[in-house]
Amino acid sequence: MNYKFDIPAQSKSIIKVIGVGGGGSNAVKHMHKQGIKDVEFIICNTDHQALQSSTVPNKLQIGVDLTEGLGAGAKPERGRQAAIESKEQIRELLNHGTKMLFITAGMGGGTGTGAAPVIAQVAQELGILTVGIVTAPFLFEGKKKRLQAELGIKELSEHCDTVLVILNDKLPQIYGNLTMSAAFAKADTVLTTAAKSIAEIITVTADVNVDFEDVKTVMKDSGAAVMGSSMTEGENRARRAAEEALNSPLLNNTDIQGAQKILLSIMSGAEHELEMDELTEITEYIQEKAGQDAEMIFGHGIDDTLGQNIRVTVIATGFARDAHSINTPGAPSSSNATESAPVAAAPIEATPAPVAPSAPFVPSFGSSTPEPARVTFDLNGPSAHNAPPLAGIPASAPTEPVLTSNATSAPAPTPENRTRPAMDAQALERRRRLQELSNGLPPEAVSQYDTPAYLRRQVKLENVEPSSAQNISRFNLSDDNELLGDNRFLHDNVD
Repeated sequence: MNYKFDIPAQSKSIIKVIGVGGGGSNAVKHMHKQGIKDVEFIICNTDHQALQSSTVPNKLQIGVDLTEGLGAGAKPERGRQAAIESKEQIRELLNHGTKMLFITAGMGGGTGTGAAPVIAQVAQELGILTVGIVTAPFLFEGKKKRLQAELGIKELSEHCDTVLVILNDKLPQIYGNLTMSAAFAKADTVLTTAAKSIAEIITVTADVNVDFEDVKTVMKDSGAAVMGSSMTEGENRARRAAEEALNSPLLNNTDIQGAQKILLSIMSGAEHELEMDELTEITEYIQEKAGQDAEMIFGHGIDDTLGQNIRVTVIATGFARDAHSINTPGAPSSSNATESAPVAAAPIEATPAPVAPSAPFVPSFGSSTPEPARVTFDLNGPSAHNAPPLAGIPASAPTEPVLTSNATSAPAPTPENRTRPAMDAQALERRRRLQELSNGLPPEAVSQYDTPAYLRRQVKLENVEPSSAQNISRFNLSDDNELLGDNRFLHDNVD
């Protein structure tokens, strides 16, 4: 037996939440403690000791042969291989009536980063609606871990219908300075809020009921997603909750305008239940901010723990699949697509006048600087004044063409506008400059160049035969020819 999993009596829930790795298992442990109605919780890890210490009843140990129960050692590839080793066991676990799967993980480590995409791939093959809810590491966890997290999120997005990334570095902006244990606990709370908001829209029956197929319509193949949540009480609580949810630091300053789909969860306490006017105010405000073309579904439920409070959770989906990037607050980012959702441009009411067709655009590669266009004027062609007026434009009196230029200096003279005296003056100027160059040599230098260089330097030469002299016989072809004397085939008398 190369795997171990401990599953109690099979439940009838169609929704499962699986925590992968240490961070994901801690989040699921927190969810299990808080409770989400009609949801089955599973933890998955390579670390046998961590599995045994968890109170979550459903456990799956992966990569038993590879890791021997000792964890992935913060190596995503090792976590990936562990999940591949136990791929059939993962398939068996998810194949029992599962319709929707939440995958939670803390990205940047070994098991969560490497195994979560493999589990998502298995769920995708089974046709399960898969939602990834993961956290990006804190800044103090190091650059390497953040880079591993980015790669893991990118791979996870390829196999999930939608992926929701919680930026841990945004948590201090909500809760202030926290201790280490409190910071990670708040991250678990945010993951719980996200999963609970989505799951209980389906599982909790309310006056405005939403079933699984409604949620599937919004979240199926929706790509990247962002979430904002807020809880308020008192006067005008509905409007303030909606505004604060859209201004939540968890959205990382993302404008939901342009999101294709909106999932809205509204929870209120039993002491002060949500009123119809409040529901209308919240939904109209969210729809206005998202755009009238955005598809929005909402669910409302009662949470006895809220008391006088109302909690609004907004999940915007439908952004680009490569939109996720991990940004450090205050630091530049190479990709900012998640944080800046596409904004739909307002339609232009005015109808532009028809213009002459332009040349087709041809993209150029290898250089970002466009080559300057060459303009050719046909001076022998028909005059522009004789051309018929364009349709829709009234004919006007002919005007002289005006050429404008951004340069402040006068245009350079052309051969057509040069006068004869100016050209003669230019020729005289050239001759004068050439004469100055010729007269620049002193007489001593001129006479000096009349004497050969070897005489000026007093170099003694032997009486050698000049190179122009030839010592070849008229009967021989070259100096190397061995034939000596007269050629017997030739004679001096000419026939």
